[in-house]
Amino acid sequence: MVTSSSFSYMFFLVMIASHLVSPVRSSDIEALLSLKSSIDPSNSIQWRGTDLCNWEGVKGCINGKRVSKLVLENLNLTGSLDEKSLNQLDQLRVLSFKGNSLSASVPNLSGLVNLKSLFLNENNFSGEFPESLTSLHRLKTIVLARNRFSGLIPTSLHRLSRLYTLCLEDNLFSGSIPLLNQETLRFFNVSNNQLSGQIPPTQALSRFKKSSFSGNIALCGDQIQHSCRERNDTVGISSKPSAIPVAKTRHKTKLKLIGIISGSISGGVVILLLLTLLFISIKSMRGERRSKAVAESAGETREGRGNSDQRNKRFSWERGSEEGSVGALVFLGRGEPDMTVVRYTMDDLLKASAETLGRGTLGSTYKAVMESGFIVTVKRLKDAGFTRMEEFKRHMEILGRLKHNNLVPLRAYFQAKEECLLVYDYFPNGSLFSLIHGSKVSGSGKPLHWTSCLKIAEDLAMGLVYIHQNPSLTHGNLKSSNVLLGPDFESCLTDYGLRDLQDPDSVEDTSASSLFYKAPECRDLGKSSTQPADVYSFGVLLLELLTGRSSFQELVHEYGSDISRWVRAVREAETESGEELSSSEEKKFQALLSIATACVAIQPENRPVMREVLKMVKDARAEAAVLSSFSSDHSPGRWSDTILSLPREDHMSI
Repeated sequence: MVTSSSFSYMFFLVMIASHLVSPVRSSDIEALLSLKSSIDPSNSIQWRGTDLCNWEGVKGCINGKRVSKLVLENLNLTGSLDEKSLNQLDQLRVLSFKGNSLSASVPNLSGLVNLKSLFLNENNFSGEFPESLTSLHRLKTIVLARNRFSGLIPTSLHRLSRLYTLCLEDNLFSGSIPLLNQETLRFFNVSNNQLSGQIPPTQALSRFKKSSFSGNIALCGDQIQHSCRERNDTVGISSKPSAIPVAKTRHKTKLKLIGIISGSISGGVVILLLLTLLFISIKSMRGERRSKAVAESAGETREGRGNSDQRNKRFSWERGSEEGSVGALVFLGRGEPDMTVVRYTMDDLLKASAETLGRGTLGSTYKAVMESGFIVTVKRLKDAGFTRMEEFKRHMEILGRLKHNNLVPLRAYFQAKEECLLVYDYFPNGSLFSLIHGSKVSGSGKPLHWTSCLKIAEDLAMGLVYIHQNPSLTHGNLKSSNVLLGPDFESCLTDYGLRDLQDPDSVEDTSASSLFYKAPECRDLGKSSTQPADVYSFGVLLLELLTGRSSFQELVHEYGSDISRWVRAVREAETESGEELSSSEEKKFQALLSIATACVAIQPENRPVMREVLKMVKDARAEAAVLSSFSSDHSPGRWSDTILSLPREDHMSI
């Protein structure tokens, strides 16, 4: 028999249980409508019906009821963010209000415990940095650029162990930059604020260039070439007490006057000496500039792409004839004249300033800026395997006739004795390697969204199919650093067909990063590249896109030969969208995995030809829904200004 007291106790337990369960929401409709009322007085967002997964801006759903991605960009939204309704959307992974007119401060968002990416850039937000974000341990991307935030950047940001992107430029932040040393940090920008003090000398921040810190006149550090010692000396002088004892004032004035006079005399002597040294240096440089090869000048500086001490060096190639006169460039491509090609001479290249972009087994790559301002990419080949001039010319003519939207055009060449130069169009948007891995030379990077993988895969497959139309041609060196991003961020192949110029007995690059892309049958010294080997490299590159990893080591050690399980495990840990696909998305994602798996078959005869690969990619992409904004959901359809503004490194090697 149930007594009154036991019944009361059971009722109490039920009430507690119902209280604990009640926060679990069955649908986000009410929260979304409440949020809309606070930010959309002009009714720009049309939300009708009960199927919220089809509502404008809802880019991801869980079980058809909970929102995982909310992207409300460039909709002229006004007002301020409602704290209560936002925190009820606790299944959000991606939240973007980019490009609106929202104002006031950002409320406490500590309820968004699953949030991974937040885009509030290009609004009118004010107030301090929303410190509640630092409690969201899954948060990877914070973009608050181009607002009116002020105050300090919180030191608690170091708690975000997965932080990948932090963009705070064009605000009013003051104080110092916090001590950030997350190994995951790839994109960082605090330019055009009111920050001061020394840039923390951490490994994470040392990889970023001047553009990430510019516009803060009180900052100092190696990245902006502003010595903190000089700044401290200046601060020390200016910060002396203004109340000086009268008895010491006259004495100090005399000392200061003597210091000024002596400083002026010594300064004049120093300037005279510097002018003399400068005159001698210029005279010496003029005598040596045309006698040294560019390899010698590049070798005197440290390795690495874009080194600041390599800029403004002059090209100095071998002369084109025994008499010592400068040889002529041979421009490629016949038939209809290309009116977009700018003509220049070898002498123009000799006078161009050079910046090293990369070095590889086939030679070095340079960015050449001519006196006219025109920029080209020059590849200086080494140890070329041809023995006759005619052989080289024939191969150059074949490569020069290749014209395709997904190939970097080869415009001209120069050959004399052992000097071989190739001139390509310059692509300033960097490489696919940079997009995936940031500024790291190797290791793990950022997996791309499956829709971006499909777009890039189609670009590369079309380029390879075009090359493979000639049965004797291969790319031969396909890897992410040899894929450049074009004007519209299309993927373009470079360094194609150059393996045929390599001496088969020369020493190959046997580094792990190089072997990663090579088909098993081409890893032995002297083995020439084949079209099936290109297919293998394409499959490896597709896996790199899906995982952000440039090594099979983890796959072999932990997952055996189960490529699918390895890819899913990596994306589950690293990307905000890989672990929650709808049934339609799962089908496309599985199609990508199947294509990659087929391409990396051990036996060459088991791999599809590139034309079949292209058809598989196109079939998968034809059914894929193109998402609206790369800034929030990494769709290739539109590359947002946020991503385009992130720092990119040229990374090319041959």
